[in-house]
Amino acid sequence: MRLAIIALGCALFAASALPAVAADDSKVKAATKQVETGAKKIGDGKIGEGVEDTAKGIGKTVVEGAKFSGEKVKDAGKAAEPKARSAWEQVRDGATDFGQGVKNFFSRLFGD
Repeated sequence: MRLAIIALGCALFAASALPAVAADDSKVKAATKQVETGAKKIGDGKIGEGVEDTAKGIGKTVVEGAKFSGEKVKDAGKAAEPKARSAWEQVRDGATDFGQGVKNFFSRLFGD
């Protein structure tokens, strides 16, 4: 009975915490559903099957949640990369810098 309570507690924790992280991921939802099914089996007295399904569901939920989170982190990293500048933008910026340098040179030379 003590094992069933521990398994049920783990199942409820996994079912409540992980779907919030990956709410739109179908594999995580399916794994979470397996945890819930296992917990219900434990509640119905099918302790052996329930613990097994719950444990497998928790494992799958963790794995799929990690994969989903990794994809989100990778997407965020790509979004944070600096924008690639086109050749025209580089030439334009260089010309602007050159013009500013020439202006500064003559301003210093003739002393505004």
